[in-house]
Amino acid sequence: MLVALDGTVLLMAQPGMQRELDSTTGQLQWTSTGYLVAVAALLVLAGRLGDRYGHRRTLLAGVLGFGAASAGIALAPTLGWVVGLRVVQGVFGALLQPGTLALLRLCCPPERLGRAIAVRTGAIAVAAGAGPLLGGLLVDAFGWRAVFWINVPAAVLIAAMTLALRPGYPGRPGADGQRLDLAGAALLAAALAVLVHALSRVPERGWGGTSAELAGTTGLFAVLVAHERRAANPVVPRPVAASRPVAASLVLLLTASAGLFGTLFSTTFRLQDALHVSPSGAALRMLPLTALMVLGAPAAERALRVQGPRRTALAGVVLLVAGIAGLAGPGGGGGSVPVTAVAAALLGTGFAAVMVTATGTVVGDAPAGYAGTVGGLKQTAMNTGPTLGIAAAAGAGAHGALPVLAALAALGLLPAAALPGTGAAAHREPAVGGA
Repeated sequence: MLVALDGTVLLMAQPGMQRELDSTTGQLQWTSTGYLVAVAALLVLAGRLGDRYGHRRTLLAGVLGFGAASAGIALAPTLGWVVGLRVVQGVFGALLQPGTLALLRLCCPPERLGRAIAVRTGAIAVAAGAGPLLGGLLVDAFGWRAVFWINVPAAVLIAAMTLALRPGYPGRPGADGQRLDLAGAALLAAALAVLVHALSRVPERGWGGTSAELAGTTGLFAVLVAHERRAANPVVPRPVAASRPVAASLVLLLTASAGLFGTLFSTTFRLQDALHVSPSGAALRMLPLTALMVLGAPAAERALRVQGPRRTALAGVVLLVAGIAGLAGPGGGGGSVPVTAVAAALLGTGFAAVMVTATGTVVGDAPAGYAGTVGGLKQTAMNTGPTLGIAAAAGAGAHGALPVLAALAALGLLPAAALPGTGAAAHREPAVGGA
């Protein structure tokens, strides 16, 4: 919730930040881009560190660093300081995220893991939905710096709760004896950083303007794959790379988040620019999305237990595509309030089903000792997907965005069909040895 709130309230803070710090729009964009690049580049490495040294330690270091960086931003005298500290905040944000998923598996019995993940999904939806409203109230009352000050007490509270936590493993995790592949970690971080930076600039430069960076990304990933095949301890361990459920879940999260956030980006611009709806009015029209994500998460957890991952994920993708298609059809995109509400509800329900199913599969089927690594991969997919979706929406133009995004989300049917069938979730082995 801390991370989700931070990302959404920033949108409300940026106009005031630009005026007070006398910056251009291009300079201001780095307050978002710098954070995204740092997070995406380091999530997998952070997960590996948690597997090696313990997830309580990485979570504690991450949340305290995140809170300290937030306080620094609130005191920053210039935009340069804000951008630099946002990068630092991204580093600590990467450090804290994988451990939360790994600790869920360590602390929850297998039969209760799905419920815990459903609560987590609903909490993220509440935070993301409340962010614009909370940010607006804070900025109106206290100025843009207040949206960063609120992170400080939240970080202290989480740190205290982390110290009180007693995960269910003796001593250090099972992956403790493995060395970290620093060369592979550096290659992966560089590839992800260049990819996220390139995608984040597509709305401004177009696909052609970022083609050199995208080509560089392809080259870096090719070098990474060649290195990983020869490495004794690859940064993505071979048991993780060989896990079909984990790989399918990661691709599913990537396509679903790309479809959802690209649709939100396109619809928001249509509501405000073409239909002249106020920001608060646009948020209200999309409110069913947040409501159905919160309500849909526990329903998805029950469906997951009864129907299994494959059927639940397939249903979620179908609902997600139907929601995008509803916004693209007659009266969609905000032209008709009832049609927009129904489409938003379909989006929320579908994405909740995908999130609960894919997250549960990633965490529940993580090979023993590598829950932090797969948590990092999961968060990488969730950070890269929205950037990809926004790039796809911007590159396709106002009229072609939603059909392209519907097709992108529909690609998720392929990895959804590769997930385990009925009963798979109920027969998982208990988590042991730092799993």
